[in-house]
Amino acid sequence: MRLLASLLAVAVVGPAFAQKPDAPVVAPLKGESKTVELFDGKTLAGWEGYEDLWSVKDGVIVAKNTAPLTFSTYLLTKDKYTDFRLTFSAKLVESEMHSGVAFWGKVKPDVSKDAAKDRTAHTYAGHLVMFPSGYGMYDLFGRYGLPVDGKPAMKVGKQHDWNEVEVLAQGNRVRVAVNGTAVVDWRDPKPETIKEAPIGLQLHSNTVKQEIHFKGLTVETFPKADKLLTVK
Repeated sequence: MRLLASLLAVAVVGPAFAQKPDAPVVAPLKGESKTVELFDGKTLAGWEGYEDLWSVKDGVIVAKNTAPLTFSTYLLTKDKYTDFRLTFSAKLVESEMHSGVAFWGKVKPDVSKDAAKDRTAHTYAGHLVMFPSGYGMYDLFGRYGLPVDGKPAMKVGKQHDWNEVEVLAQGNRVRVAVNGTAVVDWRDPKPETIKEAPIGLQLHSNTVKQEIHFKGLTVETFPKADKLLTVK
């Protein structure tokens, strides 16, 4: 996703767009409910991404670029998920560009004619929950800005401190909590776009240095409770 296109799309995500009333209700899928620690606190075992952009330091995953990034890149789980609850903490250390969590899509290295030069081996096309600036949702290389109001999250989010985030994805419904407050409840009107896919942490395309930290990162597959558990 190129930087300019992203910024323009983020600008249109807001209260001017409303959830389509005709969005179908897709029931949560059935499967084994289990809790998986995606991050062992020491290594990037179970993940794949560019090793010079993703590392582990002092018990956190560090996403950091010093040279410009033409396309957003992701640290991707090797396992794929459909219905899940993801809880984690994230902190924007340097830059004002948003990060995010991607899911329900696919790895898409063909967004560039020169994948090696533009480093698109771990680029993603799919749904994105954005934080901590530009809160909202995005359809990467698809519909772009999705009709989710980012203002509720901005009221409770912290720009350069740790944010506790919960993403509950079931059927075609996405719910998100930030720091104990429910901020997103949205159904995708095009459930055919939903795929079993890796979960990806985003390092956004940018012309300046960036650094984002992640920790926690626990996923519950096929969640037992049909609600956000971190909401106070």
